Amino acid sequence: MTPDHPAAHTPAPALTGVRNFRDVGGLPAADGRTVRRATLFRSGHLARATPGDVTVLTTLGLRLIIDLRGTADLTTDRADVPVPGTDRLQLALTDPAQGARSYHLLRRGDLPALRTELGDGRAEARMTAAYRHRVLDRTEEHARILRTLATPAALPALVHCSAGKDRAGWAVALVLLALDVPEDAVMTDYLRSNDPAQLHRFTRADGTVPEPGSELWTLLRPVFEARPQYLAAALDAVRTHWSTPHRYLREALGLTDRHIASLRALLLTDS
Repeated sequence: MTPDHPAAHTPAPALTGVRNFRDVGGLPAADGRTVRRATLFRSGHLARATPGDVTVLTTLGLRLIIDLRGTADLTTDRADVPVPGTDRLQLALTDPAQGARSYHLLRRGDLPALRTELGDGRAEARMTAAYRHRVLDRTEEHARILRTLATPAALPALVHCSAGKDRAGWAVALVLLALDVPEDAVMTDYLRSNDPAQLHRFTRADGTVPEPGSELWTLLRPVFEARPQYLAAALDAVRTHWSTPHRYLREALGLTDRHIASLRALLLTDS
């Protein structure tokens, strides 16, 4: 069990059509400082944002929205509803072919196909492999995210993917590691995606929602939950290949001392 960090639970504005939205501010970080509130946010996609949601997001003063979805996500969920005053960075973190295959399987696959692909621990194995893949093979994209967020003009910023837990989860985790947020606090923030009010609502292609406790729900559950072993697999991959997160940030992502210093100046506070 990971320790609870009360400072991590920064109240977030209530949004109706956007899942898993929260302020990353309040987490403990380097030199006794904390992550600055109202500066970095994370969420699921904005395709179903209501006019009221857009008003709330606009009042936050967002300057940049980083959308980590790929072609399959955009085809299924549609593009984000525009938020006035923001620039956008569309940065796909999913292989187009694999993404399309996964979406077809999850949304349209029948039970026999889903049993074959996801049963007997295969869903967990797929998710764990995906997290390791992001560490090893998506360094250019993650470097761009962190370099962008190290720029004053980019903040306040919102980072999101589809559900806001996997691609956005690792991208935000990297920012937090660059700020020297302890790994147990990073894990605490990551697991907040499982809060019942925020958990991604998955709808099948036929419009049905898997019934809790059903075989379909059991097969799909590992894909739509944030699980400690997934983030741990990413961190283990970092340590296996680069020894420490800071070596990964510098050697794999190419971040300089200037980038790290800028991130800390912009995203940390003494109060």
